Amino acid sequence: MKRKDFLKTLGVLPFTNMNLHELKNISDEFPKSDKMPVVFIGHGSPMNALADNKFTDSLALLGKSIETPKAILVISAHWLTMKKTYVSVNPFPKTIYDFGGFPEALYKVKYEPQGSPEMACEVIKEVKSIGILEEHQMGLDHGAWSVLRHIYPAANIPTFQMSIDFSKPPQYHFELAKELQNLRNKGVLILSSGNIVHNLRQVKWGDNNPSPYDWAVEFDAIVKNKLDNRQFEELADFKAFGQIGQMAHPSYDHYLPMIYSAGLINPNEAIKYTYEGVEMGSISMRCFQVG
Repeated sequence: MKRKDFLKTLGVLPFTNMNLHELKNISDEFPKSDKMPVVFIGHGSPMNALADNKFTDSLALLGKSIETPKAILVISAHWLTMKKTYVSVNPFPKTIYDFGGFPEALYKVKYEPQGSPEMACEVIKEVKSIGILEEHQMGLDHGAWSVLRHIYPAANIPTFQMSIDFSKPPQYHFELAKELQNLRNKGVLILSSGNIVHNLRQVKWGDNNPSPYDWAVEFDAIVKNKLDNRQFEELADFKAFGQIGQMAHPSYDHYLPMIYSAGLINPNEAIKYTYEGVEMGSISMRCFQVG
């Protein structure tokens, strides 16, 4: 079955009439495309979903500058699981408002592209080291939709998420990322969403133009230097950063998505920084594209 015929089938048959095994068999017939890039986005505040600034301009430019993907796999700091890794096979993921205390306008934003059960099956197929489990209810958390609504505002690209097993160390995620490499040959854009520096305890609330903390600038520069020098495994050795690492990440949930992006970089692929800066004193907004 050709891809266009498969898509027509999706338009007339409910997903309940087609099991995931059948979807996987169909997806095996998809032709390979040129390798899709890998993107890391420092997503910052959920309010960026409503913003119109240099950061959101950079996201819009990103969407216009890369080949349109067949699907988007998001690895977000806001879907953490324990002792297991899940991938969403939800065909119609809803917008998740996983925050509180923000203006009402933010809760009215809806970003709801279709899911991609067939590509979720590809994730399960490609990863051999562990058994990734299906999740049938997961929507899109704000690490996904708050940035994707600027990158692909039409919400017309199938999007799904994979969870981060927070019981595992960074080195585990670095190695797991390598097993996702072949998805890039199948038209999947792998987008990781977190922050290279993320310390909410030290955020300078209410300051219109706060200067960044020295330790935030330093840690951001350390990570950039290791990326530039292709010291990717050193990025996964989070304990080696010592005290400055603890300042940058009291909990390294927002650091782990970047480790997935680092694990997906091939030897000869260029790394391009699409945005940089530190907001609210302690949040690095650095973003980069690979390939």
